[in-house]
Amino acid sequence: MTITVRIYQGKDVDMLLACSTITESGNANKAFLISKRSTWADPFFPNLKERIDLAVKNHLGVDSAKDLRLATDVVLGLQSSAVNDLRDFRTQVMQDFRADQPRRTEIFTQLGFQSYYTSMNNGDQEGLINLLFQFNTNMTPALKTEISDKGTAATLIDSILTYAVVLRNANITQEGFKGDRKVITAAALAEFNGVYDEVISMAKIATRFYKDQPELKEKFSYNKVRKALNAYR
Repeated sequence: MTITVRIYQGKDVDMLLACSTITESGNANKAFLISKRSTWADPFFPNLKERIDLAVKNHLGVDSAKDLRLATDVVLGLQSSAVNDLRDFRTQVMQDFRADQPRRTEIFTQLGFQSYYTSMNNGDQEGLINLLFQFNTNMTPALKTEISDKGTAATLIDSILTYAVVLRNANITQEGFKGDRKVITAAALAEFNGVYDEVISMAKIATRFYKDQPELKEKFSYNKVRKALNAYR
């Protein structure tokens, strides 16, 4: 009897969510990608996304496809605005505390900028997530007052705090996917392997196309996307 083994790392739902996120990135950038590879013209990316959703629905549970789409929307929807707000915050604190550089360094260290800002600024989703969570954990009322009294709007700080809460409430990749507890059959595993193989093939080509654009290249890295999504736990 032939035993089907997983050709991917991580839980089944983690893999499917990562593949869904990568496929969404492909669809969001399809104008450029299609110019490099005509076989990716519509409906290539929509069909690939539909295959992932069906794999989730048929093998993990009827509600999971919706959860997967919502989780992907959270990842893609928050990234741009969160990065922009964090950049605005850093610029203002840099200037507001320019006369007290030790205090400025302490604030940036406490809030995660010293550890994660560079990676976030280079398009690393994991860096963004880690920065948001450290910001959320260590932004005390006293520190918020100190910073806002210098000139940074309290509403900007509140917006940044909200991102981490939204991510946490999204329950991304948690056991909340109802079908994650189902017994996975050989047929299901074969389909999961097929999904992974198709998405990774596309992703490897896309990373080559974006070899000179690190921020976009990382959106097609399975390991980076999966690791970043797991940070939402």
